Amino acid sequence: MAGVSLPPATVASMTPIPAPAPGFATIDFETTGFYAEGTDRAIEVSVVHSDPDGTITGQWETLVNPGRDLGRQDIHGITAREILSAPQFAGIAGDLIDLLTGRVIVAHNASFDLRFLDAELGRAGYWGSAPWVSVCTMRLARTYLGSGTTLADCCAAFDIELGGAHRAAVDARATAELFAAYIGSTGQASWQQLLGSVEMLAPHAGERHDWLPRADVAAYTPSFLERIIDRVPDVSDTHEQAEYLALVERCLLDRYLSEHEKDALVGLAERAGLGRATVERLHRDYLSALVTVAWADGVPTEEERADLYAVAHLLEVPVSVVDDALARPVEVTAPTMGSFALSAGDVVVLTGEMLRPRSEWEERLREHGIVPKPAVTKAARLVIAADPDSLSGKARKARDYGIPIVGETWLADRYA
Repeated sequence: MAGVSLPPATVASMTPIPAPAPGFATIDFETTGFYAEGTDRAIEVSVVHSDPDGTITGQWETLVNPGRDLGRQDIHGITAREILSAPQFAGIAGDLIDLLTGRVIVAHNASFDLRFLDAELGRAGYWGSAPWVSVCTMRLARTYLGSGTTLADCCAAFDIELGGAHRAAVDARATAELFAAYIGSTGQASWQQLLGSVEMLAPHAGERHDWLPRADVAAYTPSFLERIIDRVPDVSDTHEQAEYLALVERCLLDRYLSEHEKDALVGLAERAGLGRATVERLHRDYLSALVTVAWADGVPTEEERADLYAVAHLLEVPVSVVDDALARPVEVTAPTMGSFALSAGDVVVLTGEMLRPRSEWEERLREHGIVPKPAVTKAARLVIAADPDSLSGKARKARDYGIPIVGETWLADRYA
């Protein structure tokens, strides 16, 4: 069975499955579509093991032959040639169960991955003797970050690298690192009860085939719409609404909604108990958020306007909503840093390699009652960067939220 030695995206050796131990197993599926219980299938899966403190200890990945067409190849980048030699899901089910047994399952938008996990295991003739114990990093983002629930947005808040998204190994690794950041924010003790509730799974008696990791593929180039999606503020009020919007984002990547995708959206809305009025409100709020982002870099271009109208049409939102939003420029006024001052209780975020160790600066700030945090959220008053022109994820998030960014010199002048 193939293992992945970290850093990610490099298949270095064949790694055996370790003996069951307490910890976390982060999973990510690439699939042919959204209907886990219907005709869609898993075509790639990756599992990342982490200790109870979030430390990553191993990673495994494989392509999966679905026995049908591969769906949106422009998104996941998997070709028919790659899949020909891949095992079918029944051939990896035993190893997969061994990787998951005794561990809390972690995933970003866990309901999506767990639905495919259950459906594929059911087709393979496996019915687990114990229920899954799981954690959703997308849902946790509402608690830890306050807004921005896409994986790219959450990773940017912690400066976690996400290169080559829509590859199971990359997304699973980034999700595991994101979860480790959550653990670091709360302490390991917060998760002990969850870890203690996990039961061992019954082994799977089926045949076992070798896993086949995907070969390195060209870097995925996101569309204009996808780049905007990664920066859109969260407009959902509940976890179920956030999951619905996550599916909207995936369906809109190519600016086209197939009947199959529409059915998937309707089915999710029904399962989540979202009424028509709520869905219409989510579509309007989501589109308004897109327009807000379009204003962030100045006057929206003709290309941006055309895409916004296209999204309005797909979501069945009147184009007047776009016209009204475009007619109201979004103004972000940054404070004058000469008179800017921090007060006790203010949240700040430090980023980059500074001349003085970050831990020393954080201790110094705490002495003044200021609260250093690891992630950029709307609650942050200031971001302090080794380079104020930084292109880091934290700096980008700060600019999106209108949070001022200063250099280490500003910090030294006031708190050295």
